[in-house]
Amino acid sequence: MALVVSKLLLFSFSLLVGIAVAQQNKSDIINKGSRLSPSTHPNSWPSPSSYFAFGFYPQSNGFAVGIWLVRQPENIVVWTANRDDSPVSANSTLELTIGGKLLLRTEQGQERLIANVSDPIDSATMLDSGNFVLYGSNSSVVWQSFDFPTDTLLGGQNLSNDYKLVSSMSNSDHSSGRFLLAMQRDGNLVAYPVNSSVESDDAYWSFLLPNSFYDAQLSLDYKGQLYLNDGSSTGQRNRLVNSTHPTEKEIVIYRATLDADGIFRLYSHHFENSSTASTMSTKWVGLQDQCEVKGFCNFNSYCSSSGSKGDCNCYPGFDWINQSEKSLGCTLNFSEDVCRKDLKIYYNITAMENTWWADFPFSVVSMTREDCTRSCQEDCNCGAVLYEGEKCQKYKLPLRYGKRNMSATAFFKVIMGSSASHGGPEIATEGKKSLILILAISSGSIACVCFALAVSSFFFYCHQVHSYRKISENGNLGLSEEFALRSFSYSELEKATNGFQEELGRGSFGAVYRGTLQEGGKNIAVKRLERVVEEGEREFRAEMTAIGRTHHRNLVQLLGFCVEGCRKLLVYEYLNNGSLADVLFKAEVRPVWRERFRIALDVARGILYLHEECEVQIIHCNIKPQNILIDDSWTAKISDFGLAKLLQPSQVSTDEGVSEIGGYLAPESQRNTLISVKADIYSYGVVLLEIICCRSNIKIDVPPDEIILSGWVNNCFAAGELDKLVEDEDVDFKTLERMVKVGLWCTQDDPTLRPCMKDVVLMLEGTMEVPVPPVGKDL
Repeated sequence: MALVVSKLLLFSFSLLVGIAVAQQNKSDIINKGSRLSPSTHPNSWPSPSSYFAFGFYPQSNGFAVGIWLVRQPENIVVWTANRDDSPVSANSTLELTIGGKLLLRTEQGQERLIANVSDPIDSATMLDSGNFVLYGSNSSVVWQSFDFPTDTLLGGQNLSNDYKLVSSMSNSDHSSGRFLLAMQRDGNLVAYPVNSSVESDDAYWSFLLPNSFYDAQLSLDYKGQLYLNDGSSTGQRNRLVNSTHPTEKEIVIYRATLDADGIFRLYSHHFENSSTASTMSTKWVGLQDQCEVKGFCNFNSYCSSSGSKGDCNCYPGFDWINQSEKSLGCTLNFSEDVCRKDLKIYYNITAMENTWWADFPFSVVSMTREDCTRSCQEDCNCGAVLYEGEKCQKYKLPLRYGKRNMSATAFFKVIMGSSASHGGPEIATEGKKSLILILAISSGSIACVCFALAVSSFFFYCHQVHSYRKISENGNLGLSEEFALRSFSYSELEKATNGFQEELGRGSFGAVYRGTLQEGGKNIAVKRLERVVEEGEREFRAEMTAIGRTHHRNLVQLLGFCVEGCRKLLVYEYLNNGSLADVLFKAEVRPVWRERFRIALDVARGILYLHEECEVQIIHCNIKPQNILIDDSWTAKISDFGLAKLLQPSQVSTDEGVSEIGGYLAPESQRNTLISVKADIYSYGVVLLEIICCRSNIKIDVPPDEIILSGWVNNCFAAGELDKLVEDEDVDFKTLERMVKVGLWCTQDDPTLRPCMKDVVLMLEGTMEVPVPPVGKDL
């Protein structure tokens, strides 16, 4: 009994004095040479009270390194190191090396720093507060986990300005999720979706100080009081939560967590005696309704509330991108690449009452409900409409932050013959009553002529069968080229290219040759794939079929392919004007400003289609001027999309090296992290700056401060000297400033600061305001 009481007293005292206890208790010090492994004992370093532990915990199909609250029946992870790295195997080790580094060594021999410190580490300790601390040679703290929160604050921990909590993907996956809580420089605590511009329009929860204070911080004390300290000399506290004090017989640990659903909550864990069995309760919730969280349901889906729980559904005309992972959102269940002249016949308009979403309309006009639906039906850019108070607001796709139980009525374009309902609320089709009336009248007439139609149909069928047999005997239906990829033989392509004589260029996947098809004399470009992953013919055909389904005016069209053993070739449309690199860097006369702006917008729209609008999301991984081609009408088209997965690992490294030399590779691509669409956005930002200045990203024969294009553009922007970028040219300086700001946003080192591709297009078009990028500010 005396031992239990002493442990309780020790834990309580450590919560009050923090680091000092660990420094005094030498038995809890982790010395150099100490090692952990998931498969052997020890796999963690516990705190003195054993309520917290640091080490390996299971995640996905492997293990991650982090800190967890030890409790029954399930531990609760409160911090993760390098949270977006892939899990490691059971044969990995974590060691505080003799050289003074905290290193994670994977089974493949890779080394990852857990704490990036300049001074050698002498020792470490896991404190009872949940803080993991590293000490230097003079026992000074050189690093602590409390300074780098992930999704949780513990008692005694602060969140200072310019720091943020980022939610986890789920309760079992602690990689970076979809929401962030930022302690802003104006002293306000605000929650946003991660993939947003982090502007006031994107905020879904905030706690505002009455005045602006630069040094404000969010704090959670050991008694469970959650408050904002305004940083003033008086130290005024603005409380979010006041918790009750625990009794003397129990130990209470508090944690404030931005949960995977985007809601900030305060939890308490009550421990009795020294057991890890505890009771958990929710002391405070920032939002009561999950549907209040912007981005809880992703693009093209809406949230409907059931109590405090939110349920996501697709809008009419949309299907889940992945039924088993609804957080990815929805996509159109029909193709909308071509603006048809017969839009009123091709599309139907479906209405959905009490619906609303938060986005920027490209058109707001007062008109009647009927005129509003007709206007969208005839507008190629209109994907959906919100109608409220006789105002017709037209929107482009994708739609975000959708909610039900609002006052507006939404209208959607749905292709004729498609199902308008997807398991959501009942929806009504405009003109449905008229259609029923017409069908009722028509049915009587149809009944009268049924017999005549049956007889004539029989004879017509016989005629068609006869005609089909004749065509089949010729062995060419004549439709495959228009509607499907054509499968070529190697000998056909060898003859078309005259033995692969005229080489147009060479890239990541092999050489490209010019050719002419025998039938019709159509010019083609033939890419002979080299050093690609060896896979079966069926798998290769499946990959090509998937790429062949992507059709957009700003993508180079794949016409067909050849696969004969190890020979793999792709057949593309031929574009006369070469690549963007030729146009920008080699042509005697640079393209005029208006043409360059149109090319920049074409490339952005092509990437937007790959990221958000095609059937399966495609990350290009190699956006650069050499992979952007120009056709006869000076339309820019992106090539080599969807092929990154075909490269062998060694070739991937080689290609990334080339991209890195050119400066197109995003910084996170060099850190062995998971690549996202933000890598393409970085590459596009570099290309955009090259289009603006008509020079390559790296140029040697210039003054030292102009060698790296992005740095030079940043300096010119900060100094208000954008005219240096386009000397002796007739340009629209308002458009120039907008393009420069977009380019600087896209090339931010932090992927979370880069805008999504839809916002890039809107900003370039001038329909969305472009904020001043951080690099242009006096920080």
